[in-house]
Amino acid sequence: MPAQTVPVLTLDPVVPATLDDVLAHLAAWQRDGLPVPLHPGDLAWALRRGEQRLTAALRSWSRDGEVLAVGFLDGPDVLRLGIDPAAAEDEELAARLRDDLAAGPGAPFPAEQLAVELRHGPALDRVLRAAGWTEGEPWTPLRRLIAPAGSVTDGGAGADTDLVVSTVETDRPGAEDWADVIRSGFPGSTLTGAHWRDFAAHPLYARYGRTLLGRDGEGTAAAAAVVWSAGPGRPGLLEPIAVSAAHRRRGYGRAISLAAVAALGELGASSAMVATPSAQPGAVRTYRAAGFVTGGPVQDLVRPRSARPEAS
Repeated sequence: MPAQTVPVLTLDPVVPATLDDVLAHLAAWQRDGLPVPLHPGDLAWALRRGEQRLTAALRSWSRDGEVLAVGFLDGPDVLRLGIDPAAAEDEELAARLRDDLAAGPGAPFPAEQLAVELRHGPALDRVLRAAGWTEGEPWTPLRRLIAPAGSVTDGGAGADTDLVVSTVETDRPGAEDWADVIRSGFPGSTLTGAHWRDFAAHPLYARYGRTLLGRDGEGTAAAAAVVWSAGPGRPGLLEPIAVSAAHRRRGYGRAISLAAVAALGELGASSAMVATPSAQPGAVRTYRAAGFVTGGPVQDLVRPRSARPEAS
């Protein structure tokens, strides 16, 4: 009798040919009740930097050909990690991830200090803390359930405001105004209408995304969002969402959030979710005003620095 082959866990790069499969796994892992795990929309939004840069920032862990975890390097020192809920208590996977995330010569993730966004993975959380990882930035997850018909019961897109929200399409004007709002809402952003058209032309955007632009009563672009589906019956994501600096404190944040919920309802989502830094209580208040409910806080984990030899 031939010897049985023991399935081996592997750490694998992601290439354009396998990107679709990785996103399909992430979509299948979305569950109501989880604290905003890594979502296909997080990766599709990163397409604004190009497909090659996105795939270069991705890693996956597989056993016997089945993807169990996906890591997205959102910058050189932040790894956003998604784990198959069915493998959340897989001790072998947790040990392999701990070893691959460790510092040291030749480490797969060699940043001087690495923060890991781990929203759901109890086994890995335990082994990383036991290995000396400490708590980093705290986040507040928020979620709003969507009625089966996708209705929003406490007001439409511009409820209590003059905001008029429409969908940005590749064959109509609006991309530049949308990008202007995003740059105003996120100082330091270099996003342009051309960037939007580039990622909106990608097949993954057609599958997962919808872009919204809100204008005030004078027709000036004031609020913007992108929503991302993970497929019917699964949670959808708001990423990003912004109000221009000149239009704040007018209720537009609540209004564009309600429009985002409605758009996800049209896409068949079971809920709308978002995570915001706990250090931004104003953002938390805005989402709560739009009917979102806060979950328990979650914190990044920060890797202990590798030991350095003392100078002689």
